[in-house]
Amino acid sequence: MLNLSIGARYGLALLLGLAIFTRPAAACTGITLRPKDGSIIYGRTLEFGADLLSNVVIIPRGFAYTGTTPDGTPGLKWKSKYASVGANAFGLPVLLDGHNEKGLACGLFYFPGYAKYQSISQEDLPQTIAPWELGAYILGTCSTIEETTQAIRSVKVANTVLPQMNMVPPAHYIFTDATGQAIAVEYVGGELKIHENKLGVFTNAPTFDWHVTNLSNYLNLDPLGKTSITLGQQQVKSLGMGSGMLGLPGDFTPPSRFVRAVAFSKTALPVETSREGVLQLFHLLNQFDIPKGSARSLENGEEVADYTLWTSGNDLTNKRFYFRTFENSEIRMVDLMKGPLDGKEMVVFSMKGDQKIEELTAPDQKVSKVSPAIAPVKTIQITETTRRQRIFRRPANLIAP
Repeated sequence: MLNLSIGARYGLALLLGLAIFTRPAAACTGITLRPKDGSIIYGRTLEFGADLLSNVVIIPRGFAYTGTTPDGTPGLKWKSKYASVGANAFGLPVLLDGHNEKGLACGLFYFPGYAKYQSISQEDLPQTIAPWELGAYILGTCSTIEETTQAIRSVKVANTVLPQMNMVPPAHYIFTDATGQAIAVEYVGGELKIHENKLGVFTNAPTFDWHVTNLSNYLNLDPLGKTSITLGQQQVKSLGMGSGMLGLPGDFTPPSRFVRAVAFSKTALPVETSREGVLQLFHLLNQFDIPKGSARSLENGEEVADYTLWTSGNDLTNKRFYFRTFENSEIRMVDLMKGPLDGKEMVVFSMKGDQKIEELTAPDQKVSKVSPAIAPVKTIQITETTRRQRIFRRPANLIAP
């Protein structure tokens, strides 16, 4: 079988059915949680101004790749050592978000205005891949962040046009392994930048180190709010819960979402199990769900509306990929370790499907006519301050990992 590049192998068939993209807006948010059982749960939202035709795929061990280069010359050749699962785009065997059988995860996030990949010489071509192929390369060949860092330094990522978008996709990446260690990978000004990501949080532009510095503007944020203060001789009482988070930015810009993602993920009460962690992840990511029409921009004179195409969760301990979509908010899951781990073909699970609404008054539904017994309730007087102290355990530093 002729071993063509990813773009050549799949691009022609896709281009026959896809409209050419201009420059869609994109706003994605990622967080990481650590349940008490030691599991690592990483997840994100994916927003875009157009449908990316994503499906969940399993890429098996032994899957053969040839990297795509700017002039079409075959680039880096490799075979997947590890199987991986996640969400792709345009039918390609690449992952926008997912993890491998060793619990190493990758998330590709839009990075407009900042991403500029490496310059490539003829001598570099055998080690060259396209921006959208970096995740597939790392998940197929690496198992830890240490291995990931070494592998990224060994390849060249070129300014290659993705035919389905008619542009070089500007991206940066978060990699997280089964221990919870994470890095942010960016190509800025043609140079590779690797940052330790102690927060496990990721959004879009500007650069990751800028987002971390920007947190210094929000040191006042605290899950424990004040009940009252005294101003001169006047006592001013709180109007309700949440005063400690007053000033938390609520808009959809990447800097604001980064601050919110840190605030919510680092103050969420720890849960016991990985399953509870997955559910908590989706609850937290509700804060970043964008409906159609709420976030718009003008791209080349055309109005583009960003919206949340899908939200994903990666259980890096149990190797399970969870997702829900714009059309269907039910959480669905693909267990990598129950799938075909070896093979030559990509396995596809459709993300399509409309939301089901269950009618409880349907004729075939059984309705109990007997009210359950109600146990006596003992009333306990408790002050608002005491109640809050029992609920919250204030962290030493809100933005600490």
